[in-house]
Amino acid sequence: MPDMSDPLIGAHMSIAGGLYKAFARGEETGCRAMQIFTKNASRWLAKPLDAAAASAFRQAWDSSGIGPVIAHDSYLINLAAPGDDLWLKSIAAFLDEMERCSLLGIPYLVMHPGSHVGSGEQAGLRRVCEAFRNIFTDGPADVTVLIENTAGQGNSLGSGFDHLAAIMDGVPRGRFGICFDTCHAYAAGYDLGSAEGYESTFAEFDRLIGVDAIRAFHVNDCKKALGCRVDRHEHIGQGSIGEGCFRRLMQDLRFVAVPKLLETPKGEGVEMDLRNLAMLRRLTGQG
Repeated sequence: MPDMSDPLIGAHMSIAGGLYKAFARGEETGCRAMQIFTKNASRWLAKPLDAAAASAFRQAWDSSGIGPVIAHDSYLINLAAPGDDLWLKSIAAFLDEMERCSLLGIPYLVMHPGSHVGSGEQAGLRRVCEAFRNIFTDGPADVTVLIENTAGQGNSLGSGFDHLAAIMDGVPRGRFGICFDTCHAYAAGYDLGSAEGYESTFAEFDRLIGVDAIRAFHVNDCKKALGCRVDRHEHIGQGSIGEGCFRRLMQDLRFVAVPKLLETPKGEGVEMDLRNLAMLRRLTGQG
């Protein structure tokens, strides 16, 4: 179990100029864990990864002080899409993301369940399950998919833990885990801001899925109110969730070994990441 005085915390880091450059940026901010995109998240296509780029990434990782690294998929992908054109394009793009992770040695790929685009929640969830049955047949076996809970904006799936459970149950041979986003959970109506709400939220999660399935956290405060269904991240302790949630999370022995990654606003330079990571370290209560 990691030392609570040196927690597995970090942030999403830019890959501008080369994937391997994310490690220098992560070390500059004191990351012990890190999240990246493996390509431009706003484009469908990317130059294929060559052996030299993968080797440079792995070497930079080996020589860094950063432990766990996870990847996040493109925002364009929608495995719940009712139309075949976007759905098939999304499956192909997701498989490519998995292959990139495999080449880089990244074991986890975070994804949002997607939008049902008006077809209805159950139809959307069936569509996601069908997509994953194809993906796990063709995709690399050394990459685990982390389904991320969402704020529930518009027609987005994944705001309720039952949605996450339905996807995992619908693909029994799937290689799944969960990436738990604090802002998204709060925006979806899970009251992480109070001690009672924190306990009841994770009790509900444990009942439906099991807390052992949580392989990563996105630690983000929320700009908006409880149950707002709006995905707007805020700096730790400065939003409507408040400091108490993050203190409880940083001291929760169930999650000591689970990486906790910021997706808070960056601002100029590394100052805000440094502040937020310092806050998380302070909230461990270890010094």
